[in-house]
Amino acid sequence: MRSAAGFNHSASCKSIPYQRRWRLGYCALPLRRLVLRQFRTYRRLRGQGAALLRAAVTVLTHFAGGGIASALFLILRASGLRSLRSCRQTGPKAEPAAAPSNRMCPAIATGWRQTAHGRNKGMFLAALPILAVLPGCATPTLVQGNALSSYEGLKQSDGKITKSRLQVKKEQVAAAKTVNIAPTAFPPHVAPALTHEQRVLVANTVSRALCINLSDRFKVVSPDQRADLTVRAAITRAAPTDEVAAGVSAAASLGSSFVDTSVPIPVPRIPVGLGDLSIEAEAVDPAGRQQAAMIWGRGATAFFSTPRVSKASDAYDLARDFGDDFAKMLNKGESPFEGFSIDIPSLEKVGSNIGLAPKYAACETYGRAPGIAGLVGGKLGLPPEWTDDGPAATRAQ
Repeated sequence: MRSAAGFNHSASCKSIPYQRRWRLGYCALPLRRLVLRQFRTYRRLRGQGAALLRAAVTVLTHFAGGGIASALFLILRASGLRSLRSCRQTGPKAEPAAAPSNRMCPAIATGWRQTAHGRNKGMFLAALPILAVLPGCATPTLVQGNALSSYEGLKQSDGKITKSRLQVKKEQVAAAKTVNIAPTAFPPHVAPALTHEQRVLVANTVSRALCINLSDRFKVVSPDQRADLTVRAAITRAAPTDEVAAGVSAAASLGSSFVDTSVPIPVPRIPVGLGDLSIEAEAVDPAGRQQAAMIWGRGATAFFSTPRVSKASDAYDLARDFGDDFAKMLNKGESPFEGFSIDIPSLEKVGSNIGLAPKYAACETYGRAPGIAGLVGGKLGLPPEWTDDGPAATRAQ
């Protein structure tokens, strides 16, 4: 490869029958192409770096939790969308598409500057304090009921977005081999805003989640059979979801999927009317002695909760989270919120969660997970009552 200094001294350059200044321009052409290629590479990386930064903000807001994180996210996301909109050429005088080596629009590189100094600066500055005072997630509330056989010895053990009080006897739980699951109790006075059908659906989701997650460690038998452990759960609080706010959030999320971005970025929910759920559960031996117990509370978040047009939407999603946490406590004999571990789900668990037959026939009592229908319904914001058939007794009617 020839160096840049040797371009003007090559035989091909000296043989050009032009004036000296034209000859210099022609011979420096490879160098100019090299500089332009490096500049285009830098510009492309800059645009991709901005997109990755906006995606990183999405992940970090899971731990930030406040409305200020939502405001920051919206500002970062708007910068990318405005830049991408300016890339589009419309009308009869549209320019031809860029070459493959320069696919990134030049406006990507100036997206951040346009956000800070553009014409919408006043709108963002006005929205920032409003979003900052809004919570990024519903405040989890622990509500103690009267479903547990004993409340002594419960110790505080909180997660990042979860509050809980629990106790577990590791040796006794580790010695157990079989478990049965009683139907989850959901009294009407706990959530008067929910209908009877919605309460049945949420309670059944708790039992189904417990059954699927406990199948990895225990053999699950029907409630009328004797087992080493019997799990009993009761819902003590279920704050309803604001249907209007959830519907608007679902529509905004669906509409953003048609916007071309460098990386897919989710749209946060409107942090208004987020639901929360509180449940207490215990595992007792055949003699009725308590071997493990937990009072659990968690609220929906603006970034990681699926908005559905239903008052039972958030309670439905949180019910599955509780089943996962309580099962982890029994499977490992310790708090699910302490330490760090990567749990690889079994093939049976993955299949049960997508609507296939469960590992044990006893779990058929609580019906099968909605699977693909539930996933599509969640993306469209459909109520869970439309995609989840509920317990087997309900489907038979």
